Amino acid sequence: MDKSEIKSPEEGSHQGTPGTAMNRKKLAIYFIESEDRRMAFGRGYTAGSTPVDIHGKSIVDLSKTGGWIAAFFIFGNEMAERMAYFGLSVNMVAFMFYVMHRPFTSSSNAVNNFLGISQASSVLGGFLADAYLGRYWTIAIFTTIYLAGLTGITLCATISKFVPNQEDCDQFSLLLGNCAPAKPWQMTYLYTVLYITAFGAAGIRPCVSSFGADQFDERSKNYKEHLDRFFNFFYLSVTIGAIVAFTAVVYVQMQYGWGSAFGSLAIAMGISNMVFFIGTPLYRHRLPGGSPLTRVAQVLVAAFRKRNASFDSSELIGLYEVPGRQSAIKGSRKIPHTDDFRCLDKAALQLKEDGPNPPPWRLCTVTQVEEVKILLKLIPIPACTIMLNVILTEYLTLSVQQAYTLNTHLGHLKLPVTCMPVFPGLSIFLILSLYYSLFVPIFRRITGHPHGASQLQRVGIGLAVSILSVAWAAIFERYRRNYATRHGYEANFLTAMPNLSAYWLLIQYCLIGVAEVFCIVGLLEFLYEEAPDAMKSIGSAYAALAGGLGCFVATIVNNIVKSVTGDSDKGRESWLSQNINTGRFDYFYWLLTVLSVLNFCVFLYSARRYKYREQHVHHMDKHEMAYIGSS
Repeated sequence: MDKSEIKSPEEGSHQGTPGTAMNRKKLAIYFIESEDRRMAFGRGYTAGSTPVDIHGKSIVDLSKTGGWIAAFFIFGNEMAERMAYFGLSVNMVAFMFYVMHRPFTSSSNAVNNFLGISQASSVLGGFLADAYLGRYWTIAIFTTIYLAGLTGITLCATISKFVPNQEDCDQFSLLLGNCAPAKPWQMTYLYTVLYITAFGAAGIRPCVSSFGADQFDERSKNYKEHLDRFFNFFYLSVTIGAIVAFTAVVYVQMQYGWGSAFGSLAIAMGISNMVFFIGTPLYRHRLPGGSPLTRVAQVLVAAFRKRNASFDSSELIGLYEVPGRQSAIKGSRKIPHTDDFRCLDKAALQLKEDGPNPPPWRLCTVTQVEEVKILLKLIPIPACTIMLNVILTEYLTLSVQQAYTLNTHLGHLKLPVTCMPVFPGLSIFLILSLYYSLFVPIFRRITGHPHGASQLQRVGIGLAVSILSVAWAAIFERYRRNYATRHGYEANFLTAMPNLSAYWLLIQYCLIGVAEVFCIVGLLEFLYEEAPDAMKSIGSAYAALAGGLGCFVATIVNNIVKSVTGDSDKGRESWLSQNINTGRFDYFYWLLTVLSVLNFCVFLYSARRYKYREQHVHHMDKHEMAYIGSS
């Protein structure tokens, strides 16, 4: 077997034995390359992350594809998906309560589960995109599923057969629970089409941002700037979808009914699907690199099988890697060796006993091992954004309950309570519009960073602002509750207090909007750039998974708080009582504040320890150049 050994610049021409040299040098100095290595999954080489057309052929003239024009065709798909996502999140609780006659608590939990599944299932979509389908076909298939789910929800709201009897069911009867309940099969149908819709989001959310970013040429000198602007524009499209959901869809529901409201979401998704398919000739594609889960499993199994092997053993040949610049993984460049998670390096230890052609379940390449390391190193950052998503989820329900007790008049115009969540969207829209002209110059002076702030700095700023938002929510809720008690509204929790404006809620809404801009946009860009070439969709799915876990954590926290703080036998209401004026929402907000502060401390620790891949690559390049110069 023809082998070549890549030495470290410090080692020079020294030819010590592997055993003694391993004690003195880093593992990265022994990359053993084999010409006879069987390619992973039998797919051979590809030129790193070279873009191809829809047929898998290399694109000769990149100027005719990709770029901002292709990206704008993709924006529409995400805009429609988020319009449906937020449209359902706002209207479905009310639909279940007023039409399906479900209790408010169970309706809220059902919608939280829908939100959680639609985001947490993104891992599945990311896996299919990176392993088999590619991002384009994953989006195409799952947007069709999403449209089918929305169509089913529209039918439920349109055909009277799917809903319980609405006769003699006024607001007082709803509060007393005297309205005809939904039949089991009716709720089964509604939950089925609702979760089909959630499943459809699994292939959209992790792929749209990555597929849009794929449209830009990595070799361009303006690549970093284009990528930075792309993720800002991407989140701007998300925000526009949310604004439309909180305003136009709510208006349609009030004027024309539930069927028209849900139908408008289905129509928007159908139009966005057509626009997405029209742009097909313009798109640049990345070839799927085979099952990332299989590669991860191979590393874990190989490392376990060689767990007793020593790094200074006389049987050690070196760390295994294939020759050339490309890796054995389709669609991926080589990844330099790092010293993190050294236990996993044993998967790449080539021993004499391995023979000339060991299976990948016994010997993995350095790049394959580094992929697993990167996935592990990325986890703490998106995990720290779960708390922000908990706050966002709580605001969707708790702040609406607050708004029901407040005066929502804006001059002579009375805004519906369900329109209140539009204000975070408006603040996001404003901030993104001013980001490059206002925020970047200010932060550039403070940090010296060419883009104003690094990706992790932006995530940290977002988390810090979210703490201010939830702390203000606690302060105002205490004032609101005391005002209701003093003015005799304690029992009338669905009656608006005319002298207390709902626009005090704008402070917490605007602050959480600022937090979203910095945290989520920074996180998406961070995950896309740091994820391995053949795992970009899974990297993006980390952000969606954090959002889904935030929804589930919100439900768990709510249930724990209700169980611990409430006691029906003693007549003690929980903090999250249905009567907001007798509950203690302010205590609950303070609990979220404390949890957010603890979470922020964990983020600071994780961010300080994290090293960007780009920095490590530059470090390796300097050493290689030094060695070449000295040889």
